[in-house]
Amino acid sequence: MNPNSSEATTRAMVAIAARVLPEVEGWTAPAGPPLLTDPAVLAQAGDLVAAAEVPQSIAAVIVSAFGDPGQAALAARLAVPVVGIGGAAARAAARGGRRFAVVTHTPALVESIDALMRQAAPGEGWLGTFLAEGDPAVLGADPPRLDAALLAAIHHATAAGAEVVIIGGGPLGEAAERLRDLSPCPLVSPIYEAAQEVLAKLCR
Repeated sequence: MNPNSSEATTRAMVAIAARVLPEVEGWTAPAGPPLLTDPAVLAQAGDLVAAAEVPQSIAAVIVSAFGDPGQAALAARLAVPVVGIGGAAARAAARGGRRFAVVTHTPALVESIDALMRQAAPGEGWLGTFLAEGDPAVLGADPPRLDAALLAAIHHATAAGAEVVIIGGGPLGEAAERLRDLSPCPLVSPIYEAAQEVLAKLCR
């Protein structure tokens, strides 16, 4: 479930999840902006996710925005697993007691990211969020510029002690894949980790 309104982003998200899961279907928010950049729009997206009609044939749901908007409310409604990519990424990054950070390009969401990371992965490993410099919309429209800004932030996070870095944002899923071989430390792809978590739940 893509909580923003970009169909192209949904297709990219589905392609990442489909590396792990069979028969992945995409859902795109019927309203709202193509990029969630502040707490108000994140909350609005959460309302859309929470109220979404999910077919009975669906075996599990991935909420594919990094703040996990609407995940808890949707999980309370459904009898199937509902996994948010932010929580899944935090759990994967913190595995083994590793020190981890988030790199993203949405400065207005730093506080909500911090709260989610602390909730999903309690402990001493969380180092904080490191921001790519630039306007999120401008960066999102220019993949080479986006990659360069994210990579610079990854280097800053690594210098601060991060052993692993989460690329924080559903629309940044493709960037995480592009940067994997360039990064000075392992990168966590939130969509991929959420798909792995869903697979584990379904195989129990």
